[in-house]
Amino acid sequence: MRATLRWAHSDLRTHRGEALFLVLATAGIVASLLLATALFGYATNPWQRVFTQARGAHVWIHTGPAAATDELAALDGVDSVAGPYPVASTAVTSRGARASVELRGVSEQPSVGRPLLASGRWLDPATPDGVVLESRLARTLVAEPGDTLDLPGGARGLTVLGIADSAEPRYSPGDRPGLVWALPSAVPDPAGQVIGLRLTDPDDTDYAVQRAVTVLGAGAVSEVSTWQQARAEAQGDNRLLGQVLGLFGLGALVAAGLAVHGAIATRIRGHLRDISILKAIGFTPGQVVRIFLLQHIAYALLGATAAAALIQALGSRVPGRLGDAVGVWQGLPGHTVALFTVPAGAVLFIGAITGLAAWRAGRVPPVPVPRPAPRAAGRLSGSALRALGLRLPPALVLGWHRAFGTRRLRSLATVARLALPLLLIVVALSAWTTIDRFRSAPEQTGLPTALTVHPDAALPDRETRALLERDPQIAAAYPGVEVAALVPGQTATIALRGYGTRADPYPYTLAEGRPAHGPDEAVAGQGLLDLLDVRVGDWVRMTVGDQPQILHIVGRSIEPENAGRVISTSLDTLHENAPELGPTLYQLRLTPGADPAEVGARLTAASEGRLDVHTPTNPADGLSPLRGVVVAVIAVLALIGLIELLTVIGGTVRESERDLLALKAIGLSPRQITAITVTATACTTLSAVVLSTAVGAPLAHWLIDAQAGSSGTGAGIARTPPLPLLALFATAAVLGATALATFPATRAARRRLADTLSAAM
Repeated sequence: MRATLRWAHSDLRTHRGEALFLVLATAGIVASLLLATALFGYATNPWQRVFTQARGAHVWIHTGPAAATDELAALDGVDSVAGPYPVASTAVTSRGARASVELRGVSEQPSVGRPLLASGRWLDPATPDGVVLESRLARTLVAEPGDTLDLPGGARGLTVLGIADSAEPRYSPGDRPGLVWALPSAVPDPAGQVIGLRLTDPDDTDYAVQRAVTVLGAGAVSEVSTWQQARAEAQGDNRLLGQVLGLFGLGALVAAGLAVHGAIATRIRGHLRDISILKAIGFTPGQVVRIFLLQHIAYALLGATAAAALIQALGSRVPGRLGDAVGVWQGLPGHTVALFTVPAGAVLFIGAITGLAAWRAGRVPPVPVPRPAPRAAGRLSGSALRALGLRLPPALVLGWHRAFGTRRLRSLATVARLALPLLLIVVALSAWTTIDRFRSAPEQTGLPTALTVHPDAALPDRETRALLERDPQIAAAYPGVEVAALVPGQTATIALRGYGTRADPYPYTLAEGRPAHGPDEAVAGQGLLDLLDVRVGDWVRMTVGDQPQILHIVGRSIEPENAGRVISTSLDTLHENAPELGPTLYQLRLTPGADPAEVGARLTAASEGRLDVHTPTNPADGLSPLRGVVVAVIAVLALIGLIELLTVIGGTVRESERDLLALKAIGLSPRQITAITVTATACTTLSAVVLSTAVGAPLAHWLIDAQAGSSGTGAGIARTPPLPLLALFATAAVLGATALATFPATRAARRRLADTLSAAM
């Protein structure tokens, strides 16, 4: 044991940098995996906690005010109901922020779908104008208990009594109104009612919705939302961040394992004589294997323990969503198990890879044998000889030959190991480029307009158009309407949009097919195509109230909103099929360089608050933490690549020692001999960069589009890093490898003849 520790200590002194990089890389990998675990827990558990404590309804159905909802409680599979409650749509303003809301009349705190008070108190008959706000809406309005909300038209304001968490679909500006609980007296003219159904079996949600719509009648149902939709919206971008961290963490773990395998294999080839001597003095094969195994497991264990300790102690203090996720995760029941399981799994994986490489050391014979003479295959190839005949620099030709002219299988394995972390870096750069595209070119990612305007019901359409036309920075204003439509089978509602006219069509971002120009033509999001199991070219039928809408899908648009469950046509088509549908909003395209915030403020002031102006939700806003994730991932992958690069350099230097006498004998100077080793390293790195770019760019494109397709947005948003960035990446990798190889190559080229003869034995 003492001799084993002395050998390990000697090897650590010789390879300090490599050991440090391995510890840091392991720490980065384990931290990524732990953060991914925290984000997955954060994405699901807060909503699940609220849903469980509130005894949330699995289905919420909005109907007309005269719908007979009493029969729903008697349906098979319905455990209990919430409501029906009268509802009215309006807008509220607080501290300059404006939001569309749904006023829900509740006489007492419900037993199903119960709001969980986060601050303040519940409704009190002594305060008839008191309301309770859903927490996300309260954050948007910057409202607190005691504040007053202004209503349009100069009506009496509402007093905020409390703020509550809800398991219902969350507030989204321009897409879904915020939820405000009020006494029934505060909803004097309800436009409809809402009822919640809590089911005995949540898996029967679609069937329950179908039966409820059948009982009520399709014409009475205006909107249906389910617990699956609410959960998916609550998980939102947190789940995506967890997937990204998990993917890169696992990829980095594999790359680190292969780098360790290559490092040990190269070290064994360079210390065959030392290992033979160890066996000759009494070391067993098992002891030799344990030397390498325990040494690298100790490195991995140190890195994993450091990562787990840092995440546990400081993870919740990280600013932003990652810190919030770790804080919530630390309070979950499975936190302790994951905190030990994830690092242990990473250490065991690295240990298994190390054992495979160290097993070869145990097979080294106990009697030192001279190295075999080079095979005929190691001679210069015909192309190399012709290159020398053309008076190309010998260092360039011999360096290329040393990299790929001998032991080609080993060279290909080295290139593949070095290419893996570089490939993952290319994928990370592609993710960064795609996120930037949402900000720099939103019109290419399903956001062709910069502002959405909802005029008050009392504001005439002609006056609204005049206000918009007077603003010099509005390039186009597209009238539109959005309604909820029942899908075939009556199991869910989707968003049916009519934007623009045939004379001035709305500029949808198409990924497939063609624009909808003719009568009854429409484009649809990927989420709708998946929901209805249709594709471009099919006809679909949906119902808006009692009026059926039959549309021909001629294209697939990129739809970042409503999980892609959107079908869009022109306002003319909707008006022809349902004359009562007129424009209720305007989508504004601004002139280049215009600031949406300034234009919105100007429109609000010009309309005296009668226009509700907001910017569409950009997915990049929720993905801003992904930038920091990408930077951290690239740093970890760079460490792994550095480990592999140091292995390549060490192996190249050691294998060149046998040829040192011959190179000096033919008249090459130490500088030329150094250039051969540097060129061999640069060629290996360049080959790895080319391979990683050629494979990584299409792989990243496929991964990003697959994620977009599964989320409903639809494939077509992925972008490859620009060529200047890829060229910079390749140049940095090759120049970095060249710089790292220069010092050891120079030292090896100036070795004494006695040392060279000893190394050649």
